[in-house]
Amino acid sequence: MNPKTTASGRSLRILYVAYPLLPVSEHSAGGAEQVLWTLEREMHSRGFETTVAACVGSQVAGALFETGDQAELVDQFEARSKQQTRMVVEWLSSGADAQFDLLHDMSGAFWQHSRDITLPILATLHLPRSLYKRINFSDVPRNVVFNCVSQTQTAEFEDIAARVIGVIPNGVALDRLPAQAVGEEQCEYLLWLGRICEEKGTHTALDVAYAAGKKLIIAGVVYPFLYHQKYFAREVIPRLKRAGSMAKYIECPTFAEKIDLIRNAKALLITSHISETSSIVAMEAAVCGTPVVALRQGALAEVIADGITGVLAQDTNEMVAAISRIGEISGEECRRYAEKHYSARGMADKYGQLYRLVLKVVTEGTPTARN
Repeated sequence: MNPKTTASGRSLRILYVAYPLLPVSEHSAGGAEQVLWTLEREMHSRGFETTVAACVGSQVAGALFETGDQAELVDQFEARSKQQTRMVVEWLSSGADAQFDLLHDMSGAFWQHSRDITLPILATLHLPRSLYKRINFSDVPRNVVFNCVSQTQTAEFEDIAARVIGVIPNGVALDRLPAQAVGEEQCEYLLWLGRICEEKGTHTALDVAYAAGKKLIIAGVVYPFLYHQKYFAREVIPRLKRAGSMAKYIECPTFAEKIDLIRNAKALLITSHISETSSIVAMEAAVCGTPVVALRQGALAEVIADGITGVLAQDTNEMVAAISRIGEISGEECRRYAEKHYSARGMADKYGQLYRLVLKVVTEGTPTARN
């Protein structure tokens, strides 16, 4: 059976629920938002009927169900989450659920409020277990199943193993990420890119670059959480000042600006202090032919091919030493590895198959089998 159609031959109709705080677009900084934007775009191009429930201003390939304005003030996540959940639940309960075959929850938490929804729900677990602090996994609604994004991550969810029906690594749109031209010279700066917060270790990247005597560009977004903003003021700004002309901060880069920064960097630094479940930016760097120097955290060893797409270090001293060896990494090899392992098409193939399994598991009671 064609994975994009129902038994009757009709295209599958998928409702995606996004992280509620900020719009979904090609410029999103959060990993979950980036994966949703990429996956929905790919699925829509394949003929799936796709709708995304997300903030006003989101840019999607299919239909958009607007759930309210993005958070403009600090610490509005709870209010935005409640608003989005209420709007989606009321909409589906009023009869809109008949428009869909399956709900794919990319928000991290919507599935908890799905007891009055009859749709089968696939909830992707993007984060390490420690960051799901307020979620009760012992009371999962019957119509909900989960998938992880790396093998490493599944070990943290062994208590709900029967509900985890697949492991699908994230992917990136190769067609949107140009490789370096042959013979093109990379600049001498190092790059750190992403959400600026303590667990991502932005300050550590500044320390590593300072110790290595290398210029560093910090490009990213400080989310509207007070503890993120306090961290930026306390740990990042003083280090930027210490570095002087050897460090630069670029706030909220566009997608085009981000890719230009990656393609021209000598190396990308990943300095997370948490057990990472994946790394979109490491994949993007490899596609662009830029090596990664990263702390060995969580699933980064699954994403980064040590010695091929980058170097995995045990601590910051090893990171500093590795920077002097990144010239040994071939940009062409990075690209070839990325094309084989990181493609959005491959990710979408697997989700198409998983959607069929979700329908069987939830509606027919078929026993689960982890991929």
